[in-house]
Amino acid sequence: MNNRKIIVTVLSGVLGLSCGYVLAADQLQTRDQTRIQDQTQAQTQDQEQIFGRQLMTAEEMVQYRNRMRAAKTAEEREQIRNEHHEQMKVRAKERGVTLPDEPPARGMGPGPGAGMGPGGGAGMGPGGGKR
Repeated sequence: MNNRKIIVTVLSGVLGLSCGYVLAADQLQTRDQTRIQDQTQAQTQDQEQIFGRQLMTAEEMVQYRNRMRAAKTAEEREQIRNEHHEQMKVRAKERGVTLPDEPPARGMGPGPGAGMGPGGGAGMGPGGGKR
């Protein structure tokens, strides 16, 4: 009788550990998939937001992004955008491509202060969770 209790206890422990391992592996996979989706979305947004990107090399896009990230003020970023816009207009003319005369409107994309950030959500207060 004591052997049965020991066997049942050991088997229960093994089963519990294996379930925990499966859950942990599933959480890691979900986290990795989310990270990949976030990176893909960020790359897509970067590509959509760089004016004249179709006329730029990958290296030029990296340099442009780095200049924008290094800019200290909104005015400095605006100056970089305007210079870039003029360069792309010249390049477009050389290649026979039409681009708008004015830089695209700003303010709708992600940037400093965008999003809720850590702790910014509504939380699980009254009516906030699943029932």
